[in-house]
Amino acid sequence: MKLRIIGELINNAYARSRRAWENRDIEGFQALAKSQVDHGSEYLDVIIDSTAKCTVNKEEAIAYLPTLVPALQQVTSVPLCFDHSDIEYHRTALQHYDRNISPAPLINSIAVSRKNLDGMIDLIREFDTNVIVVASEKFGDAGGSQPCHKPEDVHDVAGWFVDKLKSEAGRTNDQIFIDPGLAPVGADTYGLINVGLDAMKLISTDPALSGCHLVVGLSNFAWGTPVKVRHQLEKAYLTLAAANGLNFVLGNPETNPQPIPSDDPLVAKLSAALQEGRPSPGIPQEESGYDQTEAIMEICSELSD
Repeated sequence: MKLRIIGELINNAYARSRRAWENRDIEGFQALAKSQVDHGSEYLDVIIDSTAKCTVNKEEAIAYLPTLVPALQQVTSVPLCFDHSDIEYHRTALQHYDRNISPAPLINSIAVSRKNLDGMIDLIREFDTNVIVVASEKFGDAGGSQPCHKPEDVHDVAGWFVDKLKSEAGRTNDQIFIDPGLAPVGADTYGLINVGLDAMKLISTDPALSGCHLVVGLSNFAWGTPVKVRHQLEKAYLTLAAANGLNFVLGNPETNPQPIPSDDPLVAKLSAALQEGRPSPGIPQEESGYDQTEAIMEICSELSD
């Protein structure tokens, strides 16, 4: 199965994007857009925000969008995916997005932790956009939000958002992308990768959610593992995820983020390592989580040899 790609390179976590932002180099941004489309991206994520290596003033980022959005649409008709926690970032981007050039844009993302969730839903309705739902967090018992530690919780959050988006924003299932969450595999002592995989299966087999897309942010997965093995681990994970219903990946298209054959030995090794991370009678999650981490490190060592 070939996964569809949301290209993530217009993000200051990447050096080329960071340089383009610091120099206000519109041609640099356009080159990033064209490269990602050439490598198969069907959406382009656009996030101008602070990272560990770059501080961005929110007002400056928003002020740049009326220049950046039309410039990106000058070089590609692939729809854009606007990615930020601030509602005014999204509103400004959408106001300068030309629907005569590109199909419906994608809002990345809404979640129960969003400060202006109702306002974001109003924006989705007003501008008739597609939307990514973060289903890996739920409302806390005492208010606020908390991570989902059970696949059933992720499934319930996804269902709640789909109902809300359909009733309040007029969305249809095929306009909704569900992100079940993806933790760094080398530090996943809570078993969150298994939670996400199991949640994908629940969501993809639920008739009420039929037609919804499933997406993960792939760069989270191999964070902390040796650089030379990261893309191999990512591709093995995508094989497991695609079997559970994943059809979109937010990632670097230049690394060809696609599944490898299901009979590749690395897929079996990763599957076995993740199985180590599942609690069992007499083995609590804390212990099994560390077993999973050790198994992942063994795989990394083998791949590095």
